[in-house]
Amino acid sequence: MDISEKVLLSEANLKAWPIPIALSEPELLAELEEQSNKNTLANKYYGAGSYNHFIPSAVKHIIGRSEFYTAYTPYQAEASQGTLQAIYEYQSMICALTGMDVANASMYDGATALAEAAMLAVRQTGRNKIVISSAVHPDYRRVLKTYAKAADLKVIELAFDKKTGLSKLDENELIDASCYILSQPNFFGCLEDVTKLSDQVHAKGALLIVNVDPISLGILKAPGDYGADVVVGEGQSLGNPQSFGGPGLGLFAVKKQLIRQIPGRLVGKTLDLDGKVGFTLTLQTREQHIRRERATSNICSNEALCALAACVYLSLMGKKGLKKVAEISLQRANYLKKKFGSPFSAPTFKEFVSKTKDGIPLGKYYPELKDYSLICATEMTKV
Repeated sequence: MDISEKVLLSEANLKAWPIPIALSEPELLAELEEQSNKNTLANKYYGAGSYNHFIPSAVKHIIGRSEFYTAYTPYQAEASQGTLQAIYEYQSMICALTGMDVANASMYDGATALAEAAMLAVRQTGRNKIVISSAVHPDYRRVLKTYAKAADLKVIELAFDKKTGLSKLDENELIDASCYILSQPNFFGCLEDVTKLSDQVHAKGALLIVNVDPISLGILKAPGDYGADVVVGEGQSLGNPQSFGGPGLGLFAVKKQLIRQIPGRLVGKTLDLDGKVGFTLTLQTREQHIRRERATSNICSNEALCALAACVYLSLMGKKGLKKVAEISLQRANYLKKKFGSPFSAPTFKEFVSKTKDGIPLGKYYPELKDYSLICATEMTKV
C-alpha cells in the first residue's frame, strides 16, 4: 500500500468515525472549558444521600499528595505505615462520632455497608429474617434485597406513618428477626424517635442497626449512646465531592462484642521490637486471608482515599465546626420547610418532603407520594 492509498483510507475512516483533528495544549484546554460550560448545575435542593457540603482546601491538598493518591491497599503492612496510620486515625474519629467501640477501615459506600451490617446480624444471631423500615433509602433497600436473595434470606419492610413520616415498629415482626434497621434521620429527613428503641429490639433477641448521616451527629445523640449494635452510613459528606454520584464512603462501626463479625479490615496500633509505635492490619476477616467458609465478607478492599478525606475533614472541623455545619443545615432546611410546607409532622434535619417540583421526585420510590419531592438544604444552600 502506497502513501496515497493510506491517505484515502484515513479519510474514509474519518468520515465513518468523525474524530476531531489534533489540537495543541492551549487549544485543547480552551475546548474542554467550552464543553464544561455546557454542563448544567443539578437542582440546588437535591440530596437523598449525596450532599453539597463545603470542602476545605486542605482536604484536596492532602489527599492529592502522591504518597496517598497513588498508594493502593496496604497488603505489605510493614511498608505502609503512613497509610495505616491515616486509616487508624479515621477509625478513631468514626468511633468518636458514632459512640461505638470499633470502626473498620471503611466500606465501598453506604448501601453496601448497610447490607453487610444485615449479614453480620444474620451470622451473629443465626436468624435469617431481616426487618427494615421503609423509611430507609429506597436504593439501600434494593441493595439489601440483592444480598438477601443470593443468601436465601427474608427481608420484611415495615411501613412508615403517613402522618408523621416516621418508622412504625411492629414488635411481632421482630420475633425470630436477626435485626431491625432504620435511618436517623430517615430518608424523608425526619428524626426518628429512638427512645427505648434498643430495649424493644434487644428484648426480641435482634440487633439494632442504625444508618446515619454523619453531619447530623454534630448535633444529634450518637447511636452508640442509645444502644445501637451496628452503625453504618454514607460518608461522602465528610470532605468528599459529589462527583456526579461517586465514589462513596461506607461507614461501619460496631460494639466490641461484634468485632469478630466485622467485614473488611481493621488497623491497630502497637509497639515494635524496639518499642517504637507501629501500625498493623490487626484483623482481616476476608476470604482473601482466611478460609472462605470462615470469612465474614467477600469485600476485598476499602475506600482509603475517601476515608482519608473524611479524616482530614473531621480533623479540620472539630466538634465545634461539625456542630456549626449541622446547625446551619438544620436552620436553612427548616426555613425552606416553613416556606414550602410538608405533609409530615415530625421534626426534620436537613431534608424534608414537600409538594413541589424543586427537589427529587418521590413517586418512583413511593407511589403514594407521587406529587411530592424531597428537598435538601446544607450550609452551601442559598435561601
